[in-house]
Amino acid sequence: MLEGQTFDRKSTRIEPKALAVTMVAMANADGGTIAIGIEDDGTISGIDEMTDHINDLLRVPFDYCIPSVNVHPERIPCIDKDGKDNHILILEVEQSSTMHATSSDEAYYRVGDKSKKLSFDDRMQIMLAKGVQYYEDYPVARATVDDLDLDFVSGYCERIGYRKDALTFLRTNGEYILIKDGKEQISGAAILLFGKDPQRFFQRAWVRFIRYDGTEEKVGREMNVIKDVIFKGRILDMTRDAIAFVKTQIKEHTYLGPEARFVTEVEYPEFCWTELIVNAIAHRDYSILGTDIQIKMFDDHYTVESPGILPGRVRLNNMRTTHFSRNPKIAAFMKEYEFIREFGEGVDRMYRELEEGGWPKPVFKQDDFMLRASLNAIAIASKKPIEFTENALKIALKIAPKTEAEIISLILDKPSISLDDMASAIQVSRRTVANKIKALQEQRIVIRIGPAKGGQWSIDKEHLIHYFAK
Repeated sequence: MLEGQTFDRKSTRIEPKALAVTMVAMANADGGTIAIGIEDDGTISGIDEMTDHINDLLRVPFDYCIPSVNVHPERIPCIDKDGKDNHILILEVEQSSTMHATSSDEAYYRVGDKSKKLSFDDRMQIMLAKGVQYYEDYPVARATVDDLDLDFVSGYCERIGYRKDALTFLRTNGEYILIKDGKEQISGAAILLFGKDPQRFFQRAWVRFIRYDGTEEKVGREMNVIKDVIFKGRILDMTRDAIAFVKTQIKEHTYLGPEARFVTEVEYPEFCWTELIVNAIAHRDYSILGTDIQIKMFDDHYTVESPGILPGRVRLNNMRTTHFSRNPKIAAFMKEYEFIREFGEGVDRMYRELEEGGWPKPVFKQDDFMLRASLNAIAIASKKPIEFTENALKIALKIAPKTEAEIISLILDKPSISLDDMASAIQVSRRTVANKIKALQEQRIVIRIGPAKGGQWSIDKEHLIHYFAK
């Protein structure tokens, strides 16, 4: 068996301190199996002739790991390189929910077939990802109550039915404001959720949208970025603005389907591409200040990159069934605003919707402290497009709300008709007609040609059909 993320083989001669490195790395990552008695070249040397040394190795989880690592040993019979009966020692290392280090206070993390030594910052990020600590609860240096938007907090309190004032909420619910040594401290969650300017304290805690021309990212003279937009502000602002903007970038194809009904196909199902944005904002590692969340859209796929490793016991192979929130306060806040419907159900639902709709499965990739999630587009130009015929127009008017349909019909019959005449014809107030006309103008369905007096109305049939076909 080849060495990898969850398997390593070691010679029986390995020193206890060296074995501790692999144990700690596996415990901090995904757990794994260590086979003692196999040389680097795959030769089976066995353990039976080094009983005392094997006993020392069995003490490694207790003597050389802090805190102790849970390891389950088992001796497996084998035939060694000399053709003799022998044994291999199998050590099953449990994945741990805490951070482990060696007796020399060095921490490691398993990456592929290597044990990567962690820097201080790396160790902190692993601890945060495991939920040993929550970075959103850390006090923010130099932040004060004046950096919080209490009017926004009051609106949130009203939404959740909290009847006391905003400051009382922040001090007594969720510990957004803490008292230490007689001084108030403002938590990261308070700034990110309720701050006036979160990016003042959390550099690059924003969402960046990049649209590329083509199917891959190019740099230098071949750089193919055709749109680059950054969304800043509080968590709620970033989420709403990013979703609203990306919606304008998703391609749609509308055609007349069976029974003369409009059918609209999209590149990606809305729940799925929205879920990737919401997950990135709710679960990113906000302790990583040097990078941002990036939404990358290509001609054939859509990728969301979020700083941080998968949290808790969540791994690529169990994402549909294992759930853990890196930022529980932020996740609970987003649930109140219905961006998160049920905790833990989003990824599984995304898989189901993609499968039911005929889309490829999502692709998740974990690099060093960056999670990438991608959706592959489907071809949407295979159906016959809408023909702007009288039949299509009639169908659109049937779908449109009654008053809007009546106004459009009146304009089609008499482009010079006045607001008063429209109101009289459909028996509503002039103000109602004016408001409906304004809304239709904003959708570029109704167009005013010429001055208020002496001009006339026009209907853009293409926009009319596409708008009401949605």
